[in-house]
Amino acid sequence: MDEYLIYVGGSFIRTENRLDVSCSFDNSVFAYTYLAGKEDVEHSILMAQKASEELKKMPSYRLEQVLNEIAQTLKADRRRLAEVLALEACKPIVYALSEIDRAIQAFRVAAQEALRPPNEYMTLDWTLAGENKEAWIKYFPIGLISGVSPFNFPMNLAAHKIAPAIAARCPIVLKPASSTPLSTLELAKILDQTDLPKGAVSILPSSREVGNLLVTDERFKMLSFTGSPEVGWRMKNDAGKKKVVLELGGNAAAIITPSAKIKDALKKCLIGAFSNAGQVCIHTQRIYVHQTIFNEFINAFVAETKKLKIGHPLEAETDISAVIDEKNAIRVEKWILEAQKQGARILCGGKRHGNILEPTVLTGTNNTMKVNGQEVFGPTVVIEAYQTFNDAIYMVNDTSYGLQAGVFTNHLDEINKAFEMLECGGVMINETPSYRVDHMPYGGIKDSGHGREGIKYAIYDMLEPKILVKPK
Repeated sequence: MDEYLIYVGGSFIRTENRLDVSCSFDNSVFAYTYLAGKEDVEHSILMAQKASEELKKMPSYRLEQVLNEIAQTLKADRRRLAEVLALEACKPIVYALSEIDRAIQAFRVAAQEALRPPNEYMTLDWTLAGENKEAWIKYFPIGLISGVSPFNFPMNLAAHKIAPAIAARCPIVLKPASSTPLSTLELAKILDQTDLPKGAVSILPSSREVGNLLVTDERFKMLSFTGSPEVGWRMKNDAGKKKVVLELGGNAAAIITPSAKIKDALKKCLIGAFSNAGQVCIHTQRIYVHQTIFNEFINAFVAETKKLKIGHPLEAETDISAVIDEKNAIRVEKWILEAQKQGARILCGGKRHGNILEPTVLTGTNNTMKVNGQEVFGPTVVIEAYQTFNDAIYMVNDTSYGLQAGVFTNHLDEINKAFEMLECGGVMINETPSYRVDHMPYGGIKDSGHGREGIKYAIYDMLEPKILVKPK
């Protein structure tokens, strides 16, 4: 088995607490690393504080070079890194490769943003008091950042915290998910070979108790968390005075209107529903189809779902593999069977084989059922009919979540109405809610989160504005 050392204050170390990493397809342990202790968090903080001044003084061109160097190294080792990711996250290799590509893009975008830090000139002579005065607004690094990243995108979502932190000249201590720490530790090896000051980045797999220090310690000036709403909102309450950005997922919906290109909508919704076994924050969990095309769409969708190949994540032809662990597989199965008892119909799938869940399509659901009203985070989709576009808007909004939504239409009035009335952070036209490119603002409202990610927008959160008022 491969051994991975954790990255503490610029040094790779072992601890007394070993952490085995397995592939949930067959539960085979293929690598191991270590859990950080409280003393490792403390050392990371102290080293980050030492690195902070050097990081602040790095000129923009050096930051750009470092970030592009990381991107280039990721690209050069793309296949091997994707295989590591595929095994630890049990993610089909085609999607693992795509995730590495997205992480590369995240660092490339951060490199560009490092060359144009925000600043603003302001005239003050709007009133007599401002006559013969002017102002400059400059943005300064907020300070030490703590990051917590989830299991489902172990490389890219870590990149979405580390890359903007580097561009903003802020040191960061990041806790990856204990089930998928290896991709982030692979990234640590790459970071360690750059000109970043030692301590600028630490990667600390840890227990929840130790990881909670990243939430409560007042020396951290910002917390960036991606994960479940239950954990995220509790962290916000415990975080004290620090800035908090939360990306918390949801039960995203798509609307299919009569003017849509049905084949295109079906193809995209199939990927949105079942990529990464549905373990995606913007997983296409609910699909609302106009009643005039409902039967055509749902019959074709079920037929295509049945063609999906279940297999080992490293097999090129695999479309869907196991979920992250048995606990979550059992939970999703329970939700499906519970919905069935409450009147929903299972049109395909619905069975569990260890950690593997068959891709499942249900209809006859409502938002009191967990598969519809809560975040299923599994390979399950509900498809329901609607009568009017207003009805569809209401159905999408009738949830405690609000991350993204997709609308398949070719009518401008429906595009405008969707943008104005859908209660979410992003509306995708002729795309599923699962659509995301890495430089766009990304985040939600209601239980789906607080603040925005996306490289430029994350950088702004990591900076504090200061105004200079002076005579002209």
